[in-house]
Amino acid sequence: MKLCAFDFDSTLMDGETIDLLAEAYGKAGEVSAITKEAMSGNLDFFEALNRRAALLKGMPYALMKEVCEGLPLMSGAAETVGEMKRRGVIVVIFSGGFKEAVDFASERLGTDAAFANFLHHKDGFLTGLVGGEMMQGDSKGDMLGRLQRLLGVSEEETIAVGDGANDRSMFRYAAVRVAFCAKEALRREANVIVEKKDLREILGHIYQ
Repeated sequence: MKLCAFDFDSTLMDGETIDLLAEAYGKAGEVSAITKEAMSGNLDFFEALNRRAALLKGMPYALMKEVCEGLPLMSGAAETVGEMKRRGVIVVIFSGGFKEAVDFASERLGTDAAFANFLHHKDGFLTGLVGGEMMQGDSKGDMLGRLQRLLGVSEEETIAVGDGANDRSMFRYAAVRVAFCAKEALRREANVIVEKKDLREILGHIYQ
């Protein structure tokens, strides 16, 4: 294998960034309800992302950054990424979440690249607007296909790991499709299913 694309929230990171931001800002119930609908595939991802971002309007940017830099990595994340890198795999993160969280985790884990969205802020506060490269339900798959063409990597040489409905688009471009503690919408399209909340479980399926 030459390329591995990881989802971030509830995959490389233990939790959902936007839910933890909402908890810090006193909007936990409203945001988590939308998150559950989106990750189960019952709500359009673009619509869900915009609705949740709007609920964070007025949140201090400093608080947002503090939460993002304190997010817990998933058990086994560092070891799994480290082993893949040792074997020469290019490791990237695709997240429908936010740059501040994903870039910080990418640096800690030593991944090769990270792609995420941006929560717009002005005068030190979030405006409730969001933009970026992972806004659509099929954004991850589109980006994975582009990376494959750029790097000269085939579907047979690609691994995709995720947990939610918006990770399905990555699976179309990957021979190894890992559903990690995943929603049923993703499990149906996986050929590797990991139930234990430890990313090291993946290594046994890939390197036998």
